[in-house]
Amino acid sequence: MLSGLPLSDIIHNLAAVKQHITDAARAAGRDPAAITLVAVSKTHDSAAIRPALEAGQIVFGENRVQEAKTKWPALRQDFPAVELHLIGPLQTNKVRDAVALFDVIETVDRPKLARALAEEVQRVGRNPRCLIQVNIGREPQKAGADPDAVDQMIRIAREYQLDITGLMCIPPAEGDPAPHFRALAEMAARNGLAVISMGMSGDYPTAIAAGATHVRVGSAIFGARDYG
Repeated sequence: MLSGLPLSDIIHNLAAVKQHITDAARAAGRDPAAITLVAVSKTHDSAAIRPALEAGQIVFGENRVQEAKTKWPALRQDFPAVELHLIGPLQTNKVRDAVALFDVIETVDRPKLARALAEEVQRVGRNPRCLIQVNIGREPQKAGADPDAVDQMIRIAREYQLDITGLMCIPPAEGDPAPHFRALAEMAARNGLAVISMGMSGDYPTAIAAGATHVRVGSAIFGARDYG
């Protein structure tokens, strides 16, 4: 799972990303403290994650419930302040584990999932914060609610009494992401949602300029992922 990047490089990269976030926020006339770095540790093992934790990073993102289960319970024993975000698609058969493990679920995208989450929240009494994922580019291969259905999806999730705090998107890989980021920020404002999770390693300064409150950065910190 580990890419082989020297651990000292991870610490250096983390500091550089934090500085870039500060610079981008100031350039946009925003308070850098208003932007949360979600360090995306998917496909990287505990040995790669630990240096970032020791350097003070506490917010992390994982794509897969099963992978997160193998790493984070042990790490949390040493770093109990960790805030763990699920940033990958969630199947309803993984809801029980997701609610138990994650503090924030960023990928609520359909009524069936919202209902399953609500039932599990009611069963165990643990209520992670949730974001509605928006398929901002209307790409058929991507998960997320259609932009035209976002308001309805938010209403449904709120009716299920989920703790909906914001929106998340992944813009198309090609083209300028800025219009997509601005559109997501407008949707969030229209619905009174404070959290806007958008921007990754290649475009997070653009996302910050458009109003991102959370940026999800992985390869710029941990290096290229090994999917083998």
